[in-house]
Amino acid sequence: MDKLIEENRKSNFFPALPKMEDFIVKGKHSVVSLFSGCGGMDLGFLGGFDFLRKTYEKNNFDIIWANELNPTAIKTYQKNIGGNVFSGDIWQQIDKLPPKAEIVIGGFPCQDISVNGKGAGAFGNKSGLYRAMVEVVARIMPKIFVAENVKGLLMRHQTETLSIITNAFSDLGYNVTSHLLHAADYGVPQTRERVIIVGTLPEIRKFVPPKPVLHPFEYITAEQAIGDLANLAEDETFNHIWSRAELSPDQGDRRLKHDRPGYTIRAECHGNIHWHYSLKRRISMREALRIQSFPDNFVIQAKLREAERQIGNAVPPVLAWHVAKSVETCLA
Repeated sequence: MDKLIEENRKSNFFPALPKMEDFIVKGKHSVVSLFSGCGGMDLGFLGGFDFLRKTYEKNNFDIIWANELNPTAIKTYQKNIGGNVFSGDIWQQIDKLPPKAEIVIGGFPCQDISVNGKGAGAFGNKSGLYRAMVEVVARIMPKIFVAENVKGLLMRHQTETLSIITNAFSDLGYNVTSHLLHAADYGVPQTRERVIIVGTLPEIRKFVPPKPVLHPFEYITAEQAIGDLANLAEDETFNHIWSRAELSPDQGDRRLKHDRPGYTIRAECHGNIHWHYSLKRRISMREALRIQSFPDNFVIQAKLREAERQIGNAVPPVLAWHVAKSVETCLA
């Protein structure tokens, strides 16, 4: 096993571990969530929300423990998801883990893997945090884990990175597979491709990724997703606020097209978020939340720039909901 993981294991001596009964909800599959952000993936696993006049039923999961470093994202998580969420560096919080859980989920930071990053891969300061997820899986030994990351993980120059990550989980005894999912295939009005790495214990059913529910000609368009918000006045309580940043030589001149899904919502847009398809302004945070498939009752607890970051970093809840359905099948 990775030397760094072994060093962390030796330094963390598991003082006064919580009892299982302090966490488990009877009849529910227990979930530990890592790098939880504002809670997009967690909301998808929980289910029980509406998006664009469609109800995504409750799933048989319970988030028994979550962790996030960003204190502002924690506020959003607590407001919308609630539960046992621990703020701080995962290596500092790891001894507070429950002794057991059936599922571990998380999207370890991707800046070093993203096509917009510096290509450091598994050796970067950010993406190297996959080691923390490996350590959590090693301690809890869940029946299944799901790790989400950017499409760049499948690029040729990241072959070594993907191999290092999957081998670290395989060495723990898991059957590990990776899958490229396109969010628009599942009812998310956004051309967002993401990789999920899934590991199952040998006695668990093989994970089968969710089948697409829409053909490309059926994709939800930007106009269908946000058209009803066009004439709505700014409303900070509803996150319907937008950047006044002028055109930028980077990504700041991209305009949505009314008849196709929105472009990928990025975390580090520095105010240069996409322009509305028909209005002389950039899209609002509520419109960005819609493009990310968040329900309208999900409110980011932050000002503009931090809201952009939380929304862009999130896993689309509708995509996560479909992944959760496949996970539930593995546990049936």
